[in-house]
Amino acid sequence: MKIFKEEQRFNQLWLIVILLVSAIVPISIYVKEYLEDPSKNSTLELFSLILIVLFATGFIFFFKLTTRIDDKGIHYKFFPFHWNLKSIQWNEIDKAYVRTYDPLGEYGGWGLKGGILWNKAKGKAINVSGDIGIQLLLKNGKKLLIGTQKENEAKHVLTTYSTKIN
Repeated sequence: MKIFKEEQRFNQLWLIVILLVSAIVPISIYVKEYLEDPSKNSTLELFSLILIVLFATGFIFFFKLTTRIDDKGIHYKFFPFHWNLKSIQWNEIDKAYVRTYDPLGEYGGWGLKGGILWNKAKGKAINVSGDIGIQLLLKNGKKLLIGTQKENEAKHVLTTYSTKIN
């Protein structure tokens, strides 16, 4: 039995730089105002604001995409949106393959994308980085793309279980 496992997080350098700038700018402005006139705000307010800004900008690093492919089907979890693995059994899948896609053009970026706010014809995408994904065409007509950084491993395991797709 062949098992594919992958965990991904948002850890791109460009994202870290953007988040750092977006945290440093408001904190530095607030600290400057505090140092110019400490009577306007308390030290507690200063530290509270710093903690809130750091938490808000750093929250994205708690996100984690987990993918598992085994003899039962394809399973995924995008924490914190999914607390448990979501499973798609092989008999629910019409077609499964690895493909290159345009994250911005097709789905509007990275994360949990698609559906109501974007191009419904493309279906949903769950991705963290890159432009390679496991495309699922389900028998109920829905489409799901799960991003992967392990293109060759994903292709190999999908080939292994291709006979399970009716």
